Formats: sequence, structure tokens, C-alpha cells
Amino acid sequence: MSKYAVPALDKALEILEFLAAESLPLSQSDIALGIGRTNSEIYRVLVGLESRGYILRDEVSGKYRMSLKLLELTRTLSPVSQLRFAAQPEMEALAARLGQSCHLSVIHQGQLMVVLQVASPGPVSLSFNEGTLFPLLQTVSGRLLLANCESGRRQRVLDDLAEATDRPALEQNLNRIREIGFEVRPSELTDGVTDCAALVGKPDGATIAALAVSSLTSVVGKKLEQSELVSEVRTSAAKISAALGL
Repeated sequence: MSKYAVPALDKALEILEFLAAESLPLSQSDIALGIGRTNSEIYRVLVGLESRGYILRDEVSGKYRMSLKLLELTRTLSPVSQLRFAAQPEMEALAARLGQSCHLSVIHQGQLMVVLQVASPGPVSLSFNEGTLFPLLQTVSGRLLLANCESGRRQRVLDDLAEATDRPALEQNLNRIREIGFEVRPSELTDGVTDCAALVGKPDGATIAALAVSSLTSVVGKKLEQSELVSEVRTSAAKISAALGL
């Protein structure tokens, strides 16, 4: 253990990292068990994190979940803050035109991270929480970004992905995506959903992101033609790129 260790800070970081990896709110006992601590060890830390707004406590169940404060802090950092600022108006217009929610994602530590979401104006829509991480190769946005990032970075990311076993076939697919500039296909993570993503920025650029619309498959082809969906997403992605000076 480091001679500069700060026990309270260690506990706070353990709690935040544990809650960030969980999809459901957890009780104090669940958290203590999950990080190998006792209830008494983490009680004051939980109170402190809640008072500073890093976690939220449900008044009825008493269970804790992550807030978006950490994401709010990252918004002040470039280039994420620039992406969000440039993308928000156009994404709101896109959601209004299509009647579908949309989200913007980037590669973060070998995963896909959602940095901005705009909800559909309609009564029913798919939601992607900002700050959520998804596996790159199982998402349309992740494959699009991987296809368009600088080749050296692509190789490093693929080397780190254990699931990237059939490299020749994967490379061929990524090259196809890069050539056409977008990707649309049924979601591998959610049944009944079709994902469409287009690149924000230029291939090999220092700043690239994926603008995506996830729609119920039953809607695509009936109320919304796939060609229209692709065209709208690509047009909005190009406008965001222009707003960023890319």
C-alpha cells in the first residue's frame, strides 16, 4: 500500500467505480459487499458522496445510484465539450424531423461512450444514458468509429479486444464501412431495434464521433424509409462536422 494512501478517498473511488458498473440502484449493504467493506466503513463516505451530488439516494428504497455529475465535469474538457456544443442544436432538429431520439458517441478506453443524447419529441422513444459504455464491436457506432480512426490506433484497439478473433473478416468489414461512410443494421444488443450511424469529422481525424439514431425495426420500412433515415443522419453528421470546422 502506498505511504500516501488516503483511506476515505479510496473508499469513495471504490464506491463510484462499483456503482458505475452496475445498471440498477443498490443498497448500502449491497455496495459494502460488492467492494469488500463493512456498512460502517462506507456509511460516512456514502453520505459525503450524496451531499456533493456524485450519487443519488432514493427516498423510498434508500438505494443508491450514480448521478451525472462526473459526466458534467467532463463536459468542461475539450474535445467533448466542443462536440456537445456543436452537436446539440442539430441533434434536436434531427430528433424533431424523424420523431426518433439520437445520440453522439466517441471511443473511450477501448469502448463506445455516449456523450450526448437528444430524446424523441414523441411519447415513446429509445434512450441511451449519457456516459454509458458499450462494447465497440457489438455496436454500429463503435464499428463506424473503429473503421474511421487512424490505422495505428485501430490496430491497437483491435489488439486489446479479446473478441476480435477473425481479424481478416473484421478488417474487411471495417474497410467497407469506411468506404461508404455510414453503417445501418439491426442492433446486436437490443432485439427489434435498427441502428443507423454516420461519421462526425473526417477519417483519420483527431476528433471523430458517431451520430446515431436507434429506431424500432417495426418503424423502419413503414413510417420511416431506411434510405430516408440514412440520408437524414448523414446530413446532420455533416452539419455537425461543419460546425466543428472539420
